[in-house]
Amino acid sequence: MRIFVVVALENLMLSRLADVLVPAVGRLTVTTDVGAACAPGSIIAANHTSLADPAVVLAALRCLGVRPVVMAAAGLWRIPVLGRALAREGHIPVYRGDRRAADALDLAVAAVKEGRQVLIYPEGGLPLRRGVGEAPPRSFRTGLARLVERTGAPVVPVGQAGARRIASGNAAKQLAGVVTAPLRRPRLHVHVGAPLTSTGDHGECTAQAHRAVSAAWRTAAGHLGEPCTQPVVQGLAGAAGGSPRASRPARRRTPSDGRG
Repeated sequence: MRIFVVVALENLMLSRLADVLVPAVGRLTVTTDVGAACAPGSIIAANHTSLADPAVVLAALRCLGVRPVVMAAAGLWRIPVLGRALAREGHIPVYRGDRRAADALDLAVAAVKEGRQVLIYPEGGLPLRRGVGEAPPRSFRTGLARLVERTGAPVVPVGQAGARRIASGNAAKQLAGVVTAPLRRPRLHVHVGAPLTSTGDHGECTAQAHRAVSAAWRTAAGHLGEPCTQPVVQGLAGAAGGSPRASRPARRRTPSDGRG
């Protein structure tokens, strides 16, 4: 019985698990800019506010038929069942402050060139702040610009809001948030912007992506009625472009949807 449960969990990770869990803990809606598309070989850049937001973003992307390779903290690979599933599905461990840190970029380049979408969190780690309220994306690190430089891939900006209502604060508060979320079912929103292509240097590429992700976040936060403070301005700014389509609730896929 234990072996069956482990195998079943591994088969759910990560492509389906987010789609199963997120509707149970919150009410997810998804919008897109006109012209938004996550074409094969795209880089998807999202804001990072909570341990819960990767699941929220993955569930939203699955609604759009997208199942990306995720660049995630290497510590997740040490969790027995989850680690095996992550490795099997080709997700990319990110080692910070380690000689293996460069390996993540090489693996991401290879994935993009194979035609897979890669989900990256350009801010790096989680914000050090209290409360469940929204805040603009923090400054981006250079990893996104270096990935764009080596692949020439378009960047699809994604903004999410509401994930901190599921999990935020210290460990005890995060556990309490996750346990009570099925009763509270907080509103969650993900907005996918139109892809952008950068031909500038690292600074310009980073600034354009930051501007676009910030715009996507403002749209997502606006759908939840959250106040949107001015985003951090990072270097040069590029336009996010596009206008949002109508919001539509995320739903669980079934075999009849044709996406398995």
